[in-house]
Amino acid sequence: MKTLIIYTSQTGFTKKYSQWLADKMKADIYDLKEAKKKDAAFFDPYDAIVYAGWIMAGKVVKSNWFLGKADGWRKKRLAVMAVGGSPNDNPDVEVTLKNLIPEDKKPYMRAFYCQGGFDYDKMKGPSKLAMKMFTGALKKKNDDKSQQVAEYISKSYDISDVKFIEPIVDYLEGLNVGTPI
Repeated sequence: MKTLIIYTSQTGFTKKYSQWLADKMKADIYDLKEAKKKDAAFFDPYDAIVYAGWIMAGKVVKSNWFLGKADGWRKKRLAVMAVGGSPNDNPDVEVTLKNLIPEDKKPYMRAFYCQGGFDYDKMKGPSKLAMKMFTGALKKKNDDKSQQVAEYISKSYDISDVKFIEPIVDYLEGLNVGTPI
């Protein structure tokens, strides 16, 4: 299966997952900026296309480009790989996944989540500011869960692991087509 991975990454976690997936699938890999320069015929030979991006405010950054192309790629195996700072078992992850793909695209596209982390040293100013504001808002709440989350995300950490690409590999290889999320 000829596979293409297109990604955008701010701090390196999405790039790492994209490279792991590309290595496992023997796929071609392009940064979104490069993929956008390609003409429509470039994508024709691919059987599967994965868009990988990091999550911000419950959305995968810059995924509109991919979602806009998806109707023309209906016969391909399509996936969105969302990378974020929450652990995979966080209940909010399932809620986010359900909302990543528009209803009309769910019959032919799947969403996956891979836990990554935060690297405040590589984060751009606006994102860093947004995270500080979010952390501050959580600290003002008087419940244990908010306090724990605030403490957890107040510093850099890496919880990424190559094992989290396995469901994506299975889907791309047709082993786990499953039902839409």
